[in-house]
Amino acid sequence: MNKTVQGLFEFIEKSPSQFHVVANERARFLEAGFEELSEAKEWKLELGKNYFVTRNGSSILAFRMPQQAYKSFMIMASHSDSPSFRIKEMPEMKEGHYVKLNTEKYGGMLMAPWFDRPLSIAGRAIVKTENGIETKLVDLDKDLCMLPSVAIHMNREANDGFKYNAQKDMLPLISMDEDFCLKKLVAATLDITADDIVGSDLFLYNREPGKVWGAADEFISIRRLDDLQCSYSSMMGLINANNSENAVQIHVTFDNEEVGSGTKQGADSTFLYDTLVRINEAMGGNNSTLLTAIANSFMVSADNAHAIHPNNPEKSDPTNKVFMNEGIVIKFNANQKYMTDGLSFGIFTEICNAAHVPYQTFVNRSDMAGGSTLGNISNAHVSINGVDIGLAQLAMHSPYETAGTKDTEYLLKVATKFYESVLENVSGCDYIIK
Repeated sequence: MNKTVQGLFEFIEKSPSQFHVVANERARFLEAGFEELSEAKEWKLELGKNYFVTRNGSSILAFRMPQQAYKSFMIMASHSDSPSFRIKEMPEMKEGHYVKLNTEKYGGMLMAPWFDRPLSIAGRAIVKTENGIETKLVDLDKDLCMLPSVAIHMNREANDGFKYNAQKDMLPLISMDEDFCLKKLVAATLDITADDIVGSDLFLYNREPGKVWGAADEFISIRRLDDLQCSYSSMMGLINANNSENAVQIHVTFDNEEVGSGTKQGADSTFLYDTLVRINEAMGGNNSTLLTAIANSFMVSADNAHAIHPNNPEKSDPTNKVFMNEGIVIKFNANQKYMTDGLSFGIFTEICNAAHVPYQTFVNRSDMAGGSTLGNISNAHVSINGVDIGLAQLAMHSPYETAGTKDTEYLLKVATKFYESVLENVSGCDYIIK
């Protein structure tokens, strides 16, 4: 296991929910000398200093101010959430001697891989205190529940295809104690009483640890590679990057990408734009200054991509074949589900070349609809040139995903080089890359 993969695994295993992702990134940025800001207070920024701000405890935006007056923003965006099962309010369902948890789907996941795996619960609890309410992270951190499969003897058609019903088939078994209460278990973990908990956002997660595997150790498998592989690389790229003379370097991890981003902390919110406005105001700029800087800016939307499947290669485009361990995947879509165009592709590939990192291109089959991601959604609020990229992986939206051993290091190198680059619009669609 190389150092980068080890760092990725440690980060993911400490991040069983989007709230833990942001808490861990917050800790990394504080350790690296970044100063925490609050959206509820006025900002006073200094050139050459590092800052970050969070929203909802599940999105984070970190930035480094340039050494001189800022002229552009270099932005890399990813997301903190993954498809899972959210635990409903009043979740206990008691049938006979069994206690199950009532859940609902969060995002579009592969449901079959959730069966027969050790699962646990993580998220946050909202706790009342003498002074008001406080948010506490929750990770029950044990093999707590499981979704047992129906035996083949009771479902002879199981291997002929099965349509899962989320309300019937995806309810995990957690106890045989008729008095079991999840809120009491959470409260005991937090050393409070159940009555102190006034709200919660709790999710199931797969407990299996990350593994490096393959004849030449060329594969990695772990939960939540989509999209923590990109978020981790972007974060470390910003921390490792040298300060820019004129560009504000920005790392942002949004929440709720898997359910459309239409929340106050998602890519379809004002989080990014609000931050750009406040940076501009703190530097004494006016609206024209901000718009000029945006015109010289660039955004990388980093969200993992589909590798060609070894048993189903016909699912991929016939000429744009994407493989693990072969570098950054740059994504195109004629219907603008991705923000990449010929101009932004040319700009970004120059940065890849400067970082000595290989790249490849992804396009969906023309007869198969693909998904959208952060770039085009965020671009509706801040219109910036940019590309959609990712790292190649298999089993996307499974609770245990697979990617290449080399690719995290590739993206970390590209992220560092990207943050250190400066883009200048010299005329129309002509740019200088420094």
